[in-house]
Amino acid sequence: MTSSINFLSNVVLVLILVFLSFVAPVGAEEVRKEDTVIPKERIRIAVFPVENLSGAIAPSKEIRQIVIEKLKASRFDVLDEGTLELFMAKHRIRYTGGINREIAKAFKQEIGTDGVLIPTLELYDDANPPKISLIARLVSTGENPSILWMDGAGLAGDDSRGLLDLGLIEDPQILLDKAMKIILDSLVRYLSAKTEAEEGNRLKRKFGPKIVYRSSALAPERKYVVAVLPFFNKSERKYAGEILVLHFIKQLRKLTNFDVIEPGILRQELLGLRVIMEDGVSLANADAIFSTLNLDLILSGKVIDYQDYQGLQGKPKVDFFTLSIERKSREIVWYSSSYNEGDDGVFFFDRGRVNTAYVMASQMTQWIGKRILKDGKRAREVKGSGLEAK
Repeated sequence: MTSSINFLSNVVLVLILVFLSFVAPVGAEEVRKEDTVIPKERIRIAVFPVENLSGAIAPSKEIRQIVIEKLKASRFDVLDEGTLELFMAKHRIRYTGGINREIAKAFKQEIGTDGVLIPTLELYDDANPPKISLIARLVSTGENPSILWMDGAGLAGDDSRGLLDLGLIEDPQILLDKAMKIILDSLVRYLSAKTEAEEGNRLKRKFGPKIVYRSSALAPERKYVVAVLPFFNKSERKYAGEILVLHFIKQLRKLTNFDVIEPGILRQELLGLRVIMEDGVSLANADAIFSTLNLDLILSGKVIDYQDYQGLQGKPKVDFFTLSIERKSREIVWYSSSYNEGDDGVFFFDRGRVNTAYVMASQMTQWIGKRILKDGKRAREVKGSGLEAK
């Protein structure tokens, strides 16, 4: 009898151990999964409608929906559509390319939103091979809104054609998904760890400005509050001035020497001051802007050419000049002229060829941002900048 009881006890013990051997790994796996989930701060994000600067019909609503779904999948709290629509209607928000102080304050106080994501479409071309360029930024809400994060992507279906065109992308949806992944991975990385990735492409010398003037008054050790004013657009590309502004903001804010004003705040102040810049910024306008926003530098200029192309034949072109005015001296402390084409420096098998104006503009503006505060000999004076006291 005793042996039977012992036998039954051993059987029960074995069954319990077998059961635990199956249950324990499941529990452990769940714990490990929870550990790998980023313990991100629960910030609430409002996603603005896409600002379409492409000058063409584009799937703006679809792009925005992809952004929202990706953020939700990454367990971020995205403001629901109904609340956002009511808020925008209440405050009569029509411009979605930026936010001013009043709107930022209302976002925080009325609906508890911590940041506003502003996506901008620079280029959408679904012809074969397709091309797409996107820029997005996250702006904080509350009393003093600022740009927390900003990144972008410019892709063409024939960027990496490879042998026998095996790498050619002909489906615009695939290219869109690829561009969105680059941008949203960068955003999620920032929201999770409060860090931003370095610029992916190594700076190439050919994208540096062709003419440069830099005043010795610029101090590399200082931190400057800078506003990037709309560039006067003389090109045939609609919205080229606004596009180039975004490229400069994206690059300047990555440098520790610059604190860049949110474009929505700048736009509000320019409207309040009734500033009209028919052919660039004047000293009178600059003085008014300096006083209102308490700036150190104003950056502006003109776009001469900003072109993308359709199909397999062609090349992008970007041509602009930039000037910067310093508040204390009331002088032009930086001037540069930049122009590039997509096949510059390309000699064999299209190696090094650039297929979108976005990629060229990113490199060109990054060069300027890093050289503005770089030590060096005083360059020669450049006349004809277009800046006159009026």
